[in-house]
Amino acid sequence: MFAVTGPSGTGKSTVCRGLTKLLGDRAVVLEQDLLWVGALHEPDDDYASFRRIWLRMAATIHQSGRPVVLCGTVAPPQLERRPERVLFSEIHYLSLVADDDVLSKRLRARPAWRGWDNEQRITDMLDFNTWIKKNAASTSPPMDLLDTTTATVEETTAAVADWLLARLP
Repeated sequence: MFAVTGPSGTGKSTVCRGLTKLLGDRAVVLEQDLLWVGALHEPDDDYASFRRIWLRMAATIHQSGRPVVLCGTVAPPQLERRPERVLFSEIHYLSLVADDDVLSKRLRARPAWRGWDNEQRITDMLDFNTWIKKNAASTSPPMDLLDTTTATVEETTAAVADWLLARLP
């Protein structure tokens, strides 16, 4: 399994939409926000139900013989400590990051319906961005980093596809 992660605003959802074209039938690409519903949105337990459902779904899809690429904000501990983690031999993590000023500008430019007019929410994403940059090498397993600060969508999507293809059997 592959997790393309990082804070909101780094390009995960946009990259997710372009990956299928580049990967063809070599992997199943999914956007985790598809299941971001109230019943699974429980921060008190670090979103355990949400993470466990995604691990079970990815394992079921993987039975088709194709790995799953899950695009969404997740840190390795949120998946690695779940009982369903045993369903995978490996989970590879690639985290998209950006400079804080660029990330902040991207989030503020989003349409109001996406809810990014909340300064605390932006601060939380900037903190997560900093945490990833500081801790990527020390998480278990470690996260690879891809800086999207100056890259175009096409460049970022191609870089993510290259990263994935290098790890596919």
